[in-house]
Amino acid sequence: MKLLLASQSPRRKELLTNLGFTFDVVKIDCEEIIPQHIKVGEAAGYLSELKASAFRSLENSEVLLTADTVVAIDSQLLGKPKDENDAREMLRLLSGRTHQVYTGITIKTQDITITETDVADVEFDDLNDNEIEYYIQHYKPFDKAGSYGIQEWLGMAKIKKVNGSFYTIMGLPTHLVYKILKEI
Repeated sequence: MKLLLASQSPRRKELLTNLGFTFDVVKIDCEEIIPQHIKVGEAAGYLSELKASAFRSLENSEVLLTADTVVAIDSQLLGKPKDENDAREMLRLLSGRTHQVYTGITIKTQDITITETDVADVEFDDLNDNEIEYYIQHYKPFDKAGSYGIQEWLGMAKIKKVNGSFYTIMGLPTHLVYKILKEI
């Protein structure tokens, strides 16, 4: 089996390596647009499967892994911020509140496509403007859904409570990936 990880995320690479898998990183060019009829809880899985379907045909021994993470609050999806102002607005929206992080994964072979989504609830402490500015300037969260990484300063200093998998929030529900890859 030759595992292909379709992600440029250093966090996903690290987590998959720490699970004990060897893999090649591949790139998929895919426009990530969520149709309006897709429900919030289905968006991450939809995007993950969209990426998998945009990849070339797989050879017999290849297994493709794609993933996508979205943050939701009040049924509003928060993707990656467009710029500093967008990041500020997202973090202000999350301040002092509980939100959901959904990570969808798709594992595809020539014969099967399996898509699963995991969700975790994250409760933030209040964030003041100085803390938001510090985080944006020092951690540049422009490649992260919801404008933050749980493994960084903001996660350590301002997350009060998590209900669900820490790794789902990081961007890869490792328990699901391990289970499915071991089965196939």
